[in-house]
Order: sequence, then C-alpha cells, then structure tokens
Amino acid sequence: MDAEQPASSEPLDPRPGEDRPSLDREALLQPDFLSATGISQVNIVESTGSTNQDLVRAVTSEPKKWADLAVLTAEHQTAARGRLDRHWESPERSAVSVSMVLRPVTAEGMPVPTQSYSWLSLLAAVALREALQETAGITAEIKWPNDVLINGRKVAGILAQMTPLGDGSVPAVILGVGLNVSLAEDELPVPTATSLALEGATTTDRTALLKSYLSRFSRLYRSFCNSEGDPAAGLAGGPSLHKRVESAMVTLGREVRAHLPGDHEIVGHASRLDEHGSLLVVDHGGREHVVTAGDVVHLRATESGYA
Repeated sequence: MDAEQPASSEPLDPRPGEDRPSLDREALLQPDFLSATGISQVNIVESTGSTNQDLVRAVTSEPKKWADLAVLTAEHQTAARGRLDRHWESPERSAVSVSMVLRPVTAEGMPVPTQSYSWLSLLAAVALREALQETAGITAEIKWPNDVLINGRKVAGILAQMTPLGDGSVPAVILGVGLNVSLAEDELPVPTATSLALEGATTTDRTALLKSYLSRFSRLYRSFCNSEGDPAAGLAGGPSLHKRVESAMVTLGREVRAHLPGDHEIVGHASRLDEHGSLLVVDHGGREHVVTAGDVVHLRATESGYA
C-alpha cells in the first residue's frame, strides 16, 4: 500500500505469484532474533498438510530434538486443521501458517501446572492482536475460544493440542496459528472470514508479521511461565493475562449460542471468563453454565429477540 493511500481506500487484492513473496529465511534465522526471543529453532518448509500435525508427530517420536519454543512454519498448508477437525487450504504464500512446541517451565525449571495450559491459546491471541496493531495498524478482537476477528470477521484461528511424550516428561503443547494475510474476497474459505489485505492493513509482509508475533508471544509466554501459569498475575510488566483477554474479548457481554459436544446447546449472556479461561454463560432462566469447549455464535438483536 502506498504511503499516501488512506486506510479506507480500495483493499489490496494480490493474486498468487504477483505480490506474494516467500518468507525471508535469513531474517527468521538471524541469531540476534533467536537470542532475543528465546526461540530454540525455526524450521521453514515450502508445503505441508498441517504444521500442527507435523509437530505432533515429530515431538511424539523424537521428544529430545524439539525443545521449548521450536517453530515450524510453511509457505503453503494443504490441509490446515482447526477445532472440531475442520480442514481448509489457503493459496500459496497468502497466509502465515506457524506452529510451535511449548514445554512450559518456570525460570527455575519447574513444570507449569497443566491446568494452566488452557490459557495458552488465549495468550497467543493476545500476542497476535498486539502484533497486528503494531505491525499492520489493525485493531483486532478476540472471540472465545480461539479466534481473532477484524470488524466481526475472522482473520486468524488458533489451535492448541496437548501432546503426551514418551520420555516421561510433562506433556508438550503444540500451538498453531493461521493468519489470513493477502487473500482476496473470492479466496476466503467462508464468507465470515477476512484478510489483512481486505481490511486495509498497512503491510502484508508475512516475515514482518511472523517476527512480530513470535517476539510478542515469547515475551508474554516467558512471563506467564515464570508466574507458574497464574492468569491473574501481572504479565510482562503489565496487566494480567486474564485482564488482557477480557478487555479484548468481543464475546463478553453478548448474547451467544454455545454449541457443545454431544449436540447440546446453551443460549444466554456471556458474562466473564473463569480462572481456567472457560466461558461463563447465564441462560435466560438465570442459571450459570461453564463452557469449556464448543463453538460459540454471537447472536444479533432482532425485533422478536435474538437470532
């Protein structure tokens, strides 16, 4: 986007091979960047089915080779996986597709309680939101449990998978992020999705976006681990993770429909997050429900109620 072009002008509409350069390997492998972030390794592949599934297999088979904050990113994912085993594919070099290995321990080497792992996908959402603001001039919001939205449309999804290891150590978490960067309207997987280009981002440089996200995530993650995974503790010299998530979460205060495992659903008011990051929904009878997993739909007001 030209420097003189206002953010409200026509969105970028790149096409494959036209304005979709490859990731800058040298920049991502720069020793100063790795040292500053604490990232143990960065692996870049041209194409794969799913970076998350690749890391699950790799860590399970050779756990000693994959330290905390090991990163795998792909130029093209052909079978990206989301929650509830949903799959999709984006055009080559149009998205940031990145997964990392997390083996959460404190500065003293003590394992972070596994009950705190449920906050890791929300921590990633906070880090990505900050990166988009600083790097692309975009204000994003968080939708429970693990989506990042711009103007109500999904620009990124996050998937965390706990992975037991065969060496007897604490489970690892494989944390993946898929960010739509330069997709045009007719390339979006669903009508409710969007991309940074369509939203008037100041940059669609995937290398800059990826470095910004990894830098912010590693800083917040290390602080979270050093507080023993306490979401109420101050995070990286600022508000707690719990407060950061709630302040950015567009789900709270809304009427929602929660689709739960087993074909159950709850309709009510999304009031707050509990200490585990679960969503508390008060139904129309005044009963409070703890939603730990499932899809949440934001309902809109109509003359006859909500739809």
